[in-house]
Amino acid sequence: MASGPESAHAVLTTACGLVDRSARGKLALTGEEAAGLLTGQVTNDIEALADGHGCYAALLTNKGKMLGDLRVLRIGGEAPELHLDCERACLQALFDQLRRAGIGWQAELHKRTVQEGLFSLLGPNARRVAGVDELPREEHAHAAVELAGAPARAVATDLGVDVICRAEDAELVEAALIEAGAEPVPEAAADVLRVATGRPRYGVDLDDSVIPQEAGLNERAVSFTKGCYVGQETVARLHWRGKPNRHLRGVRLDGPAGEGTPLVSAAGKAVGALSSVVEHPELGWIALAIVRREIEPGVEVTLGDADGDIPAAPRATVVALPFA
Repeated sequence: MASGPESAHAVLTTACGLVDRSARGKLALTGEEAAGLLTGQVTNDIEALADGHGCYAALLTNKGKMLGDLRVLRIGGEAPELHLDCERACLQALFDQLRRAGIGWQAELHKRTVQEGLFSLLGPNARRVAGVDELPREEHAHAAVELAGAPARAVATDLGVDVICRAEDAELVEAALIEAGAEPVPEAAADVLRVATGRPRYGVDLDDSVIPQEAGLNERAVSFTKGCYVGQETVARLHWRGKPNRHLRGVRLDGPAGEGTPLVSAAGKAVGALSSVVEHPELGWIALAIVRREIEPGVEVTLGDADGDIPAAPRATVVALPFA
């Protein structure tokens, strides 16, 4: 494994890093009505997906607040398998909602978390390492592959390729990827890239107080042309008639700060809080935060609370995303 943060960052930006994400929550929906069932439960149009394609979506409460987010892959034609993966923080909510909603549908829900391994290849050499140079560049495009004699699935991501395999093959697949040139790196190193590109993580930057528009997820996660789904009324009304009260922004810091640290305006008003905080080798200390909409890029805020500043706290400037 890369020996330190700078070494790991160099691997991720010049070669190919490998992060074991087998702990992510995984489910499968099968059956003739699987796509219709899922389309009615999440924000994106699952029925529009073709075999070999996928999408990102959010799971909402009736009031449009996020219970979680997920990736959906369509495998097969008329009666496809829908492969779902998500943060463990929202796995139970996703499972429970699909189980309740699935009553009466020709669809079956399957647990896959412990049955499958998942490795993220990150960096410019990811496709070569996975042996999928011909895989479409479109995010979430996927194809069946074979690694170390084991069946697997390669999925295009924003920063490389994910490889999903059977749990019993995970050690063999990981060894094959390392032999092909991947170097294991910690999740913390991958987080630096994630924050720099402005991608929020559920359970860290997002929770059940957030509406998709506040996190800037309209383009990636929401269809405004499909039929009804849970939470649609709030999301559609905000899109067509209003503006969100908060926005996901980047924050530049001149020193370290803790996740959850409040952001306070010049008027002494709490306007948000830091979520993901990382030290980038080139950008320095940076963070994500959902802040009040009046806090535009370029505005300086104080780290502290509405009653007073943290002594010697680093300065913070709100910026547009992505950082780089």
